[in-house]
Amino acid sequence: MANTEGPEPPRTRRNSNKNILTRIRHGQSSGRAISRATEISEALLQERDQQAQWHGIPVLLQRLYDSSHLNSDLSQIHSIIKEVSPFLSMEAMSFVTEDRRTVQKSTCPNTYTFDLFGGIDLLVEILMRPTLTTQMNVPKMSDDLVKDCLSVLYNCCICMEGVTKSLASRDDFVMFLFTLMSNKKTFLQTATLIEDILGVRKEMIQLEDIPNLPSLVQSFNQQQLANFCRILSVTISEPDMGNDDKHTLLAKNAQQRANPCPSHSEVNQVALLNIPGFIERLCKLATRKVSEASGPSSLLLELQDWYTWLDNALVLDALMQMATEDAEQSSTESSDESSLATSPLRHRLPQSMKIVHEIMYKVEVLYVLCVLLIGRQRNQVHKMLAEFKLIPGLNNLFDKLIWRKQTSSHVLHGQNQNCDCSPEISFKIQFLRLLQSFSDHHENKYLLLNAQELNELSAISLKASIPEVEAFVNTDRFWQARAVESFLRGATSYADQVFLLKRGLLEHILFSIIDSGCKSRDVLQSYFDLLGELMKFNIDAFKRFNKYVNTEEKFQMFMTQINSSLVDSNMLVRCIILSLDRFESQIEDVSVVEVLSECSLLSYMARVENRQAFLFRLVNIINVQILTQENVSCLNTSLVVLMLARRRDKLAFCLNALREKEYAEKYPGCLLNNLHNLLRFWQRHYLNKDKDSTCLENSSCISFTYWKETVSVLLDSDPTSLCAIASYIDEAYMDLGRDFLEV
Repeated sequence: MANTEGPEPPRTRRNSNKNILTRIRHGQSSGRAISRATEISEALLQERDQQAQWHGIPVLLQRLYDSSHLNSDLSQIHSIIKEVSPFLSMEAMSFVTEDRRTVQKSTCPNTYTFDLFGGIDLLVEILMRPTLTTQMNVPKMSDDLVKDCLSVLYNCCICMEGVTKSLASRDDFVMFLFTLMSNKKTFLQTATLIEDILGVRKEMIQLEDIPNLPSLVQSFNQQQLANFCRILSVTISEPDMGNDDKHTLLAKNAQQRANPCPSHSEVNQVALLNIPGFIERLCKLATRKVSEASGPSSLLLELQDWYTWLDNALVLDALMQMATEDAEQSSTESSDESSLATSPLRHRLPQSMKIVHEIMYKVEVLYVLCVLLIGRQRNQVHKMLAEFKLIPGLNNLFDKLIWRKQTSSHVLHGQNQNCDCSPEISFKIQFLRLLQSFSDHHENKYLLLNAQELNELSAISLKASIPEVEAFVNTDRFWQARAVESFLRGATSYADQVFLLKRGLLEHILFSIIDSGCKSRDVLQSYFDLLGELMKFNIDAFKRFNKYVNTEEKFQMFMTQINSSLVDSNMLVRCIILSLDRFESQIEDVSVVEVLSECSLLSYMARVENRQAFLFRLVNIINVQILTQENVSCLNTSLVVLMLARRRDKLAFCLNALREKEYAEKYPGCLLNNLHNLLRFWQRHYLNKDKDSTCLENSSCISFTYWKETVSVLLDSDPTSLCAIASYIDEAYMDLGRDFLEV
């Protein structure tokens, strides 16, 4: 029966549009029915296009499909891609400049339409088709066509995370992209797309799977290698562990037992080290000179205005063009970047943008070197960095940097991709991280010193009548040698401490802790750790401490900072307790006795009730389920207190005091059971880890054998042993948390 009320065209068209979209979505999800625009008639698409505001994208995709066969006219394909590209690049540029974090289909309707009607899959097919056929004489795609295809894919990734994830799930496409990096003209677009894809990929790629990786890397010029480091940083870094239960030390140990093989990142690090010349080229990149500014004052002003420049969309185009020009230069390169400085475009950019461009690639190179320095192949990397003179180059670079206090309030940022530090600050942070990684627990740290400073260290050792550390006796030889021998990590060096004390480092740290008003936990932790290393076993350092902290008000402020977060300050507490123990065994030395009687810090820690209070708090703030790499030091500091008590036959006294504290706080058994569980975990965690055990021994000057013996004594199941934890737990409260190790 006819409808007597007449037709409703607008409603019918909208419903038709929705029906088309619904059918496509259903086809894509189910694998049945319509899944791309090519299965819908062009007449219907054109009819619905204006109403749906598709801007002709579905029709263009249908024509692209019809034109994209093995022997098709590639110029026609390129023409269609050029026609659709502006719709997508416009949305990508808008998205980047407006910093939109959550993208809906309404935010980027053109990109959504392009993806919905099969554009992403079609471009991937076009790019990969020549590699998937055995047919001879297949028309070769031009570099410009490849670049435009990659640019369209990248723009879609910017606007829609789902596109990035979809591409990341295709192993064949990811490996194919690496093959495109061998072409200098398509390198930049390829590298940019790969970086985005790897950033969302669930499983880390294996560098060994990349076809001809060594020859590929060796073919890169220095600028391309710097860009490639952005990709490498994703492949050699362990995933961000966060602080949830899945990433506690307990969970990590369980995972390692279940899968003892090296992680993907560790395997990738080895693959890089096996590439001939790779580390040498990174060292050259890290240390080559940054272009000079027209004047220091103007440079500072320009760098402070970097946010304004990066907010201008034209600058993004300019930087892309500049990088492309750099990539297309001849393979002959200048070590001081003079060839880059002659680029016509660079003279049209402000000096700050030129330097930002040069600084940012150094950040990536320094990061890769940092990761390699803290990996399993650390000794091999140390040898190579010494061989290729990284440190002299960094010394020269250090002198060129402008180290100044930031005039504006600057928030301390963690290590994450969303940090909004300026390029200048990011570079300095990465520079300092590299120095930390290079010198941490390795005697190659003396390579950081010049001849005058090495002579000063020798003089300090001679005056103190202590033997010189072998590492700095032989340092001159290291500069000339083709390789550097690995050294065992040593105990704290008195000469190193005095060398730094003479430069006022201790006073600077104390000012920062007491007088600067610093509230950042990260900054305070770094100050506490450094202060502990500087003062450990050094009577002169405690004299200097007492001279600076010369009022009760200052001392109370210092202790308030320590007590505000014991997780951050416990390494310093450990240093004070260890130093006190050593000084008390040197009472025949008048100067030591004088410091013991006058130093407020040593006097405070000498009181038994204060040491017990620290022990109680240290055991109380951690448990096995929440132990991480950040707070496991609290367990080791607790154990140091117990070991020193055992040395003096006071272990039973300590355990009884903990028991009395439990009852006073009205939770009997909880504290001692927690300590028992922690020590059981300690045995599992440390007895199979040579690296960790060596660090414990060197940092405390207590043999690891004594650490193990003390733990065994404390865990003794004999209820009559006065040094066993079990002796102090009433039977009614015994074995709380018995099954924690079964996690």
